[in-house]
Amino acid sequence: KAKRQDDGTMPSSDLAIPFFGYKSHVSIDRKYRFIRKWKTTHAAASDGARLREGLLDKTNTASSVWADTAYRSKANEDFMEKQGFVSKVHRKKPHLKPMPRHIQKSNAGKSIIRSRVEHVFADQKSQTGLFVRTVGISRATMRIGLANIVYNMRRFLFLERLNASA
Repeated sequence: KAKRQDDGTMPSSDLAIPFFGYKSHVSIDRKYRFIRKWKTTHAAASDGARLREGLLDKTNTASSVWADTAYRSKANEDFMEKQGFVSKVHRKKPHLKPMPRHIQKSNAGKSIIRSRVEHVFADQKSQTGLFVRTVGISRATMRIGLANIVYNMRRFLFLERLNASA
């Protein structure tokens, strides 16, 4: 981003450093926390639209969808209803108004379940050091996909060790 000079004028040219950001959208199994489906997008992509692009899994035995407020929209709510899913998506705070107490309590209850997805991302960042710095969505998709596979393998081994000791 060009910075103003001391006299307040903008320079005629400035160096630009390209920055490429990517997002990982995942659908996990609530009980075992395996990543069932995932999608990689560029950082400017809207989160809510990814829900209708195959992120939900009809073979999953649970029909509830737990997500944050970015996924709440009329289109997503209609899509989930038509597909037989039950929406447990967080509600947004009303503009320029305080959050109603009943919605606040409802969101707090939903956060307990939804936080399991955040644990997946935290594990990927801390254990595998996931930091995607690639040029091109295909390379980013491959890197994030491999990180998801590694996470599932590590999770499986953890559950196996837990089961063996029980």
